[in-house]
Amino acid sequence: MKYDEFIKNVQNSGSFNFREDAEKAVQATLETIKERIVGDEAVQLSAQLPEDLAKHLRGREGQFGDHFKVEEFYQRISQKEGTDAATAAIHAKAVISVLSCAVTPGEFADVRSNFSEDYDELFAELANTEK
Repeated sequence: MKYDEFIKNVQNSGSFNFREDAEKAVQATLETIKERIVGDEAVQLSAQLPEDLAKHLRGREGQFGDHFKVEEFYQRISQKEGTDAATAAIHAKAVISVLSCAVTPGEFADVRSNFSEDYDELFAELANTEK
């Protein structure tokens, strides 16, 4: 999936009024994913994305991911976006939804395995669409 298509899909999925807001949400979410998952897994994920997205996942190679709960995941995104945590949660779910379509199922499963059960709500809409 090309960068413009990724952003457009996030913009539509997250009901963003402006493309720039969708881009900010994508950047914030990808950077927070990078903080949460194993660094080498983030690099593998980045390899399947356009460079303008991939660059937000690099920089923690060889490091373990930080262990924080889903509430902190949303809080970190909200701080990066400059929005509240509830809005950040909606944005993160939109990004995850598009990300799941942008990479291979195996790679997305590898990413998902880096998140504990308390993140199920982040991935819940994907489970509903797979049925």
